[in-house]
Amino acid sequence: MPPTPLEIGPAGNRVALAIERARTARGVAQRQLAARATALGHPMTVTTISRIERRRRRCDVDDLVAIAAALGVSPLVLLQPAV
Repeated sequence: MPPTPLEIGPAGNRVALAIERARTARGVAQRQLAARATALGHPMTVTTISRIERRRRRCDVDDLVAIAAALGVSPLVLLQPAV
């Protein structure tokens, strides 16, 4: 039997949406974001970014920090509720 996917809670959903919004507001493609995170020392694929944004994969704390750095924002920005 295949493993049950991990449920993504409210904070995870908020982070996924914040990543997508921050990325698109900066005109950064998913592929570019993955390349930036990889260049910063956290190997990431475009599939990983896509799955995080579509809420098919949890964004762990290491991913969050790397994505935030690649977008030029604090991880706290990605954790805050949207207004």
